[in-house]
Amino acid sequence: MAAFTTLNLDAPQNYASPSLLAHYDAGVLASSNQTPNNITTDKGATLGRVLFHDVRLSFNDTKSCASCHVQSNGFVDPNQFSTGFAGGLTTAHAMRLGNVAFYQGNSMFWNKRATSVEDQATDPIQNATEMGFDATHGGMNALLTKMKDLPYYPELFTWVFGDSAITEARIQNALAQFQRSMISANSKWDRAYAVVYAANGSVNTPQNFGRSLAGTNIPAANRFSTSEDNGRDLFMRGPNNGGKGCAGCHEPPTFALDPNSKSNGLDLNETVIFKSPSLKNVALSGRFMHDGRFSTLDQVLNHYATGIQAGTARDNRLPVGGIAMTAQEQADLVAFLQTLTDTTLNADARFGSPFIK
Repeated sequence: MAAFTTLNLDAPQNYASPSLLAHYDAGVLASSNQTPNNITTDKGATLGRVLFHDVRLSFNDTKSCASCHVQSNGFVDPNQFSTGFAGGLTTAHAMRLGNVAFYQGNSMFWNKRATSVEDQATDPIQNATEMGFDATHGGMNALLTKMKDLPYYPELFTWVFGDSAITEARIQNALAQFQRSMISANSKWDRAYAVVYAANGSVNTPQNFGRSLAGTNIPAANRFSTSEDNGRDLFMRGPNNGGKGCAGCHEPPTFALDPNSKSNGLDLNETVIFKSPSLKNVALSGRFMHDGRFSTLDQVLNHYATGIQAGTARDNRLPVGGIAMTAQEQADLVAFLQTLTDTTLNADARFGSPFIK
């Protein structure tokens, strides 16, 4: 390990019990999609970190998970489509990974084709465009053989599991533990809301989410501007009460998607129900929607204001035609969404590459 990475296996980083702001309370943590069969441990997530950043898991040693899920951008590709191992482009935009643990829908990828975080973990590795270990290149068995010949993996798997067997299930479990550890809890919104949470019963309720974050009770560094606070209010309040109802689908404090949500009417007569990632770090994405068709948050808000199309996959909370918004309301919502940027997660060394060669 010392020849290839900076890891100290005698003192692994803390993934299993991170220090979070108080509103990530027992109720929020209990909403994790972690299963009893794959509880996050420091060792397991450390192995996941190595796997996530290892370009040797691609057929020609050029691409890793981190190539398309860039930490500094909120674990997303700033480009519309990602470049695969042989130069080809993907057909979907890479999803943000922050707070993936809190989606309760038991399905992953935009089109929900994977049944869990574990199930989705090795799909890109075996994808003919992304990392290349598809059937024509020997599939997963070829990768497992390759990994057995890399000197650090037998050592790491023994450290985590007690023996050196390298299997797809173990790879999936480790990658899932690492990804579930990507908890975003320290954005400007989090720091301001933490004051409201502590002062009003230490509970996550619609009433607390609806409280202003622009008052003098909020430390100046985290106090919301008028525009940010107006955007917060529009986001949290229901459409029957003067708001835009965004929180009905994108649920605070994690801003993960309500699992009962359907699609957002991007295309006329759409039949596929797409999911979305948490809105944490959404302002860093660069591209938006499953196909990355929008390049700014203003375009996203324009869609919700005027572009919602009819179709069987459309969520009935989204009216055909759109949710009426003034230009100022759209600007305020964009300002609020920018408060969800978590620079702590995006610079946390626990999630960066451990490799030195």
